[in-house]
Amino acid sequence: MASILGVAGDELLIPTLVILFGADIRLASSLPLAVSLPTMIVDFTRYSRDGSFAVLKAQKNCVVVMALGSLCGAWIGGLLLGVVHDAVLLPMFVLILLISSVKVWRHKGA
Repeated sequence: MASILGVAGDELLIPTLVILFGADIRLASSLPLAVSLPTMIVDFTRYSRDGSFAVLKAQKNCVVVMALGSLCGAWIGGLLLGVVHDAVLLPMFVLILLISSVKVWRHKGA
């Protein structure tokens, strides 16, 4: 799923692990990262070979801001991992999925 849906694959993998397999929310949130890593390495290699990253040079400011945001989010998420209880994480995750679903449903294709 990760290779088919990209980042959106996590929105399918995490609920599947929690609901169907009864995995802990923390474990279910971490497993897609491990699953996605090989996919990202293959994609990075492929895109590097065909010159697809050339567009990133033109959008350098956007790339830097997104990379910094990603690093900060991962750092903060790692700090909160042992602090925030499952009773808070699960409803927050459900809310994020609902908002995402509404946005996808309302999106008009190009």
